Formats: sequence, structure tokens, C-alpha cells
Amino acid sequence: MDQPPCNYTFRGQDYPCSTSLAMHLIGGKWKSVILYHLLEGEKRFSELRRHMPTISERTLSLQLKALEADGLIKRRVFTKKPPLKVTYELTELGETVRPVVLAMAAWGEGLGVRVG
Repeated sequence: MDQPPCNYTFRGQDYPCSTSLAMHLIGGKWKSVILYHLLEGEKRFSELRRHMPTISERTLSLQLKALEADGLIKRRVFTKKPPLKVTYELTELGETVRPVVLAMAAWGEGLGVRVG
């Protein structure tokens, strides 16, 4: 069955379908992993690095900026006294991804048990 083309717009950018919109927001190797770790609550950059030892600092920084730009996470800077403290946490929009990220984690756990 042919379905009429559906266009979705998010923050001024058009997407041909809802899946491409979702994948723009959480797709890739690291975005969903970062979101998974932020489900527990706010974390500092170094805490996220400890949870993901194979990600480079540059990649983590770029992915955090992308998630912030898309409105999924909030970056808070505390500048009252050195050293500078920066934390990351889910926004209201980021919280809507919770069931998706948890479902992906559960699926991955099941695969890990079956495969090895």
C-alpha cells in the first residue's frame, strides 16, 4: 500500500518521516548511550566519560553539544568559584525519550544473553 508522503518539521528542519526525525535526535553510536546514563540524573562530563571509557573527549563533547542544541539535555555551568563545574541533565523533551532508551537497553540485554 502506498502511503502519502508525510513531512515532519522540528526546529525549522524538515524530515520525510517520523523515524528520520527520531534518528536525527538519538541516532548514531553515542547519543542514546549518553541519554541512557543521564536517565539516572545529572552528571558531570568526567562521570559520563567514566561510564563510556571508549568514547574520546572530543566525541563526547560534540555529542553533548548536539543533544543540547536539539533540546534533549540541559548544560548547567556553576561559575561562583573555580574550578568550573558543568553538569548535564535531561530536559523535559529529553525525558520523553526515557521509554525508548530503556526499551533499547532491554533489547540489548536480551541480545547479550542470547549471543554470549
